[in-house]
Amino acid sequence: MNTIKVTLIKSMTGRIPNHRLCVKGLGLRRIHHTVEVQDSPEIRGMINKVHYMLRVEN
Repeated sequence: MNTIKVTLIKSMTGRIPNHRLCVKGLGLRRIHHTVEVQDSPEIRGMINKVHYMLRVEN
């Protein structure tokens, strides 16, 4: 399967609890932390929900 690189670029402080859980579910822990996740509809949905805090690369 394809993978996507996701980087957290904004702080989670003061965010909606569901958005914080999406970031945690993606495996991101701190600002400028990058993870590679599988490209699936579920992951894409999580990324779309918190797109304003992330940088996404193919």
